[in-house]
Amino acid sequence: MPQFDSRVPLSRLRLAALLLLGVILCLAPYRHFEPPSGLLEAVRQRDFISIHTRNTPTTYYEGRHGPTGFEYELMRHFADFLGVSLTLDARHHIQSALDAVRQEGDLAAAALPLDLTQPDLIYSRPILDLQPLLVYRRGLPPVDSTEDLAGLTIGTIRGSGTDRVLRELQAEHPELGWRESSDLEVAELLSRVESGSLDAAVVFEHQFRINRIFFSGVERGFPLGKPLSMAWAFPAKGGLGLQQEANRFLAGLQRQGLLDELIARHFGHDDYLEYVGARTFIAHLNERLPDYAELFREAARNTGFDWKLLAALGYQESHWDPEATSPTGVRGLMMLTQPTASEMGVSDRLDPAQSVDGGARYLRQIKERLPESIQGEDRLYMAMAAYNVGLGHLYDARTIAGELGGNPDSWKDVREALPLLQQHEWHSKTRHGYARGGEPVIYVRNIRRYHEILTYVDRSQQQYLQLNNLPNGEGDGDSDGAPLFDIISPLL
Repeated sequence: MPQFDSRVPLSRLRLAALLLLGVILCLAPYRHFEPPSGLLEAVRQRDFISIHTRNTPTTYYEGRHGPTGFEYELMRHFADFLGVSLTLDARHHIQSALDAVRQEGDLAAAALPLDLTQPDLIYSRPILDLQPLLVYRRGLPPVDSTEDLAGLTIGTIRGSGTDRVLRELQAEHPELGWRESSDLEVAELLSRVESGSLDAAVVFEHQFRINRIFFSGVERGFPLGKPLSMAWAFPAKGGLGLQQEANRFLAGLQRQGLLDELIARHFGHDDYLEYVGARTFIAHLNERLPDYAELFREAARNTGFDWKLLAALGYQESHWDPEATSPTGVRGLMMLTQPTASEMGVSDRLDPAQSVDGGARYLRQIKERLPESIQGEDRLYMAMAAYNVGLGHLYDARTIAGELGGNPDSWKDVREALPLLQQHEWHSKTRHGYARGGEPVIYVRNIRRYHEILTYVDRSQQQYLQLNNLPNGEGDGDSDGAPLFDIISPLL
């Protein structure tokens, strides 16, 4: 279990001056590039670039359909820019990534704060602003300023840059103390706040945004200090060639607006899995579902699923919006990725009929691939979870469930194991690594809730039709049918 050190010395003016000088030097525009040499030439000769990174949601992880993450996309595009292939070592935390790139490899890309005091390293131009943020456990008195930190047990990640901000703050508030560890990641830190092991933590704002949905017991506090800069680190012994090519690549992305697009796609949203308001759901039942109900029924007849379950999954994916597009590029009513659409023979993801049919067949394919030992509703729930997070991560969670003494064939036990894929202690031992494991738990829970409501509405509609001697289908979502709010209100 990672442990914190509980201390931390005061920052020094000399260190601050060195940092300021380093930042000024780093931010100076490169008007003249040295001829390619050293490390850059070695990369081109061997035809691949070797990068040290971290297995986290902001850097690199195996997503629903393959590798993803903000820095992974940058690394992949940089390799393309150089005309070489890409190899990754993602077994690191921040300090080990820096130590490793000093010894071997070409660069470290691990949500690194620009730090010109690091020996034997040079840094790229800034990539992303990192705003430190104080978060605290829900139920505590509001924490809105530095004065509110007195008496709180605070944690942070060593080497991330947030520890540096705390040291600078300690110069003005000598009573301030905290705990820090290099072995923790953000999800584990937030988990400790929620559980009561810590009262508060300092993380970066974009990290909190993409993790907050999994930790409803953690509140946003206030920004702490000025933003830092995220950058890539290179071994100084390799010369300036590779660093300068990286700067040219990053400057081009910035100039074309592509860097801002990547930032928005990965960090510009945090609520797409939130459970929508009841009245919004009712409105969509009236306004949207009637247009697609027959598509769900047809897909159900072809795949053996309950049409209302497919409709519930479609609502979770897109709110029954056939033109929906997520920040990560999945599209359509069933939010298919391009590889999944191709696999399912879907030529137009925005065509509702193709999307519903492809999504239903993909869910059936996943369900059929699960081990025979998983039966009944457990099999269905695990198939839906894999639709969201991928089969590989589901299998990893089943392994963890078994290690914890649970039943890997039981959704109840696998549901408890999935969020552990966000913790380095667990995902570092799995085949597929980090996953936003809390997401499929929320995903399945929401679909089950939507399915329950749709089943209740459908049954009530049928009863209404029978009592009023109407033919089947006349009242299905039609304004002449039973008022949906009256039908649904007992469940809200």
